[in-house]
Amino acid sequence: MKKIIVSNRIHYIGANDRRKALFENNWPLPQGVAYNSYLISDDKSILIDTLEFGSKDDYIDEIEAILQGKPLDFLVVNHMEPDHSSMIGLLLRVFPSMKIIGNNKTFKILEAYYKLNPGQFFEVSDGQELDLGYHKLKFVMTPWVHWPETMMTYDMTDKVLFSCDAFGSFGTLDGGVFDDEIDFETRYEGEMLRYYSNIVGKYSNMVQKALAKLDGVPVKFVCPSHGPVWRKDPMKVISLYDKWSKYESEPGVVIVFASMYGNTEKMADYIARLIAEKGEKNIIIHDVSKTHVSYILRDIWKYGSLILGSCAYNAGMHPMMAQLCHELEVAAPKNKRYSLFGSYSWSGGGLKMLESFSSKMSWQLAEKPVEVLGIPDHDKMEGFISIADKLI
Repeated sequence: MKKIIVSNRIHYIGANDRRKALFENNWPLPQGVAYNSYLISDDKSILIDTLEFGSKDDYIDEIEAILQGKPLDFLVVNHMEPDHSSMIGLLLRVFPSMKIIGNNKTFKILEAYYKLNPGQFFEVSDGQELDLGYHKLKFVMTPWVHWPETMMTYDMTDKVLFSCDAFGSFGTLDGGVFDDEIDFETRYEGEMLRYYSNIVGKYSNMVQKALAKLDGVPVKFVCPSHGPVWRKDPMKVISLYDKWSKYESEPGVVIVFASMYGNTEKMADYIARLIAEKGEKNIIIHDVSKTHVSYILRDIWKYGSLILGSCAYNAGMHPMMAQLCHELEVAAPKNKRYSLFGSYSWSGGGLKMLESFSSKMSWQLAEKPVEVLGIPDHDKMEGFISIADKLI
């Protein structure tokens, strides 16, 4: 592989996974995912995180080619999830004297996952420094971004932030590794928000605490464990995380419906048309039975207004709408204006359950819901006029 240099003596070693269908066996990967690892070859050599096991068959060869006979002195484990740590066993077989750097919570999880010799653990605390020669590292504890042991590693010499899952994205790196080599808005921004809203978003308050630690710290490079490496405009990705973790939304309306026979879908299209006539251009409609919940959650995170509608199903809401509501309760996006609608034939339940769900979310109700018996017509849907007025 062609060597990729991040900065002085800092090498990028990554792998593109185009085979995995589901990240964490849950989130679709239509554009794959990249695993990023970084090797600093200094007076002391150090590897920042590993890759997912089996994702790169020449991983050790590449490390050895860079080290040129020198030992690998340290491995930093910023985060213990196996997509960043599952090469540890292989590395220890090749570099048996390697010390594993982590915090006290890291080692508790390490011992649960792998049979390791505690004598190889090198425990660090918040703000602790390590001198490699030219490079001088500082370890920054960022718990719950997004596991309790998560931390970041900061190179004080070249101002490089190794952020692990923070500032990461879905999507492989197809030739372009750095932000100045890619079309970020077209290729990655949507996938980065989908990654954030589904993987990290639940811990947005902890993201804000982590960002507060970075306030005033000069950062010239952001090196995450997934997605592009930032060298031209690192503050761009930091500002995006700041915006998303503050629950700042863009103008727009997301309408999500669950419909068995098309009646609830007609209601969704009707309210969308009313909203468009009010001048709103950003309107997205999702059929919750067709679109994976991760894409719906991404759009809900992005836009400020939300309308949910469900047919009645077994005296409750449609099962796919119930799944979405569960994911929304977990991720807990804030600062939404919303309304609801529903349809039924012989007994209600869909709207009632949506109301029960929404009462837990601390959102702002724009207007009272609309519920339709049977096939919708203009008279039955008159209440949508008021929803469109109040929502926009």
